[in-house]
Amino acid sequence: MADTVREIERKYEADDDTRLPDLAGVDRVATVVEAGTEDLDAVYYDTSGGRLAADGITLRRRTGGKDAGWHLKLPVAPGVRDEVRAPLSDTPPAELTALVRSRVLDGKLIALVRLRTRRTVRVLQDAAGTPLAEVAEDVVSAHRPDGAAGAGKTGAGPAEAHWREIEVELLGDDGAGLLDEVGRVLAAAGVRPASAASKLERALAETGWGRGDASPLTRSGERGAHGSGEAAGKAKSEAEGKVKAKAGAKSKSKSKGKGKGKGAGKGGKQEPTAGDVVLSYAREQVRVIIELDPAVRRDLPDAVHRMRVATRRLRSAFRSYTKVLDRAATRPIGIELQWLAAELGVERDREVLTARLRAAMAEVPGTLRLGPVDARLRIWSERRRVAARDQVLAVLDGPRYLSLLKTLHAFLAEPPLRKAADRPAPKVVAKAVLKDYARLAGRVEAALEAPAGQERDEALHGARKAAKRTRYAAEAARPALGGAAKKFAQRTKRVQQLLGDHQDSVVARGTLRELATQAQRAGEGGFTFGLLYGREEALAADRERALPDVWKKASRRKHRAALRP
Repeated sequence: MADTVREIERKYEADDDTRLPDLAGVDRVATVVEAGTEDLDAVYYDTSGGRLAADGITLRRRTGGKDAGWHLKLPVAPGVRDEVRAPLSDTPPAELTALVRSRVLDGKLIALVRLRTRRTVRVLQDAAGTPLAEVAEDVVSAHRPDGAAGAGKTGAGPAEAHWREIEVELLGDDGAGLLDEVGRVLAAAGVRPASAASKLERALAETGWGRGDASPLTRSGERGAHGSGEAAGKAKSEAEGKVKAKAGAKSKSKSKGKGKGKGAGKGGKQEPTAGDVVLSYAREQVRVIIELDPAVRRDLPDAVHRMRVATRRLRSAFRSYTKVLDRAATRPIGIELQWLAAELGVERDREVLTARLRAAMAEVPGTLRLGPVDARLRIWSERRRVAARDQVLAVLDGPRYLSLLKTLHAFLAEPPLRKAADRPAPKVVAKAVLKDYARLAGRVEAALEAPAGQERDEALHGARKAAKRTRYAAEAARPALGGAAKKFAQRTKRVQQLLGDHQDSVVARGTLRELATQAQRAGEGGFTFGLLYGREEALAADRERALPDVWKKASRRKHRAALRP
């Protein structure tokens, strides 16, 4: 059974003359305790082209030391990783290889490099003797095993490398300040931060290893941190920044861009093409899907929801930007993304619905809570949670999902671009956003005119989906259209949220009817569930009354005019 340890550390380079300064008195450190020396022997596994290394992930089998076994390290943030551990075995354990399936696909994991380390450990303790951090001085030898990628090739570089380094690792959850203080003392002693993020990265660099089949996600040198389920916005903001840097400042009028050549923007800076903008957005969604795969498998908070949102955003981009991406090529991918979103949605919908019903139940006075209503809701939710969890894992382990991942990699490697992809982005993406808006406007108007009841509920649900698509299109257009697209997306989101609350009420009423029926058959009575049903019905009516005003604000002509370049 695998367990997980959060690793927070700083790494430093050292040479033969480096001497560790006295760290007693630094921050809360009262004493420095010698903890002995240990010999570690680790073999690192990856594909021949280093798909894991490209994403900052390491998988190793290590003997020696107090934590011998298999270790999979997933990046969380700079200097922070989750280490998932499994007992020693001859081959990589299934519980760890499943966590890298979205990167490895059906590639073979091989022994890429072997590291032997002589480690001298000191423990920093506070006045009460509580361990605060561990300082390790490592003497490392690295070599590529015979048969490993790059081993023995002419011009591949030395097969071995040797170096010294220092690691400072927190032994508790609270101590970033301690690491900073230790770092300042080390810097004063001439110890410099390591240039490589891990021993593996340095070993591969110094033995001349070259990457051959890395994912298209990392060919631009980008690296995300979704594998742990944290740092979700970091890679997205970096990707947007690259597109914006290419764009330069957006022209405030058409005349300012005239006479500067095709695609020229303000100050003569090159604007991004429509292909740049749309592919950047699509690449980010694929990145999120791939990098959240391990988080979903580990059942980390919000991972299923975020992965589902990424599938929807990518599918929506395919449908919105048909002038940029060939619909004949993206339509089959969209079908598979719709399938994946539906599978992920079973658990997410249960989670949202359970939280809604529990919150509603908490507002009911005790005198009106008749029968074991809390227990019945808990049983209903738990049964569906276990079934949904099993289904999600079966999907992620299945051949259809693997085929989709391969298709997404192939899509990014050779995107099916159309002629409009080479045109300056602002006009192309604005036209796509406004086209989606027109579709949304038609659906909202139809919903407002629909008779009350099921027909209106369905019409409002259709308008909600159109609002979501319009919002996603505007979000994708932000690098080209700037603040106007951001504000447009925000206004559309308000419409989407109101319609979403209405739809959640429709779903909640169906579940409350189901729970009331079950309670009635068990002789418990369904009064409380009926009460909640009535409240949900009133809430839905309130959202319907609020829609005209919310839509009026979001649909003002000036908001659309601001999008036009």
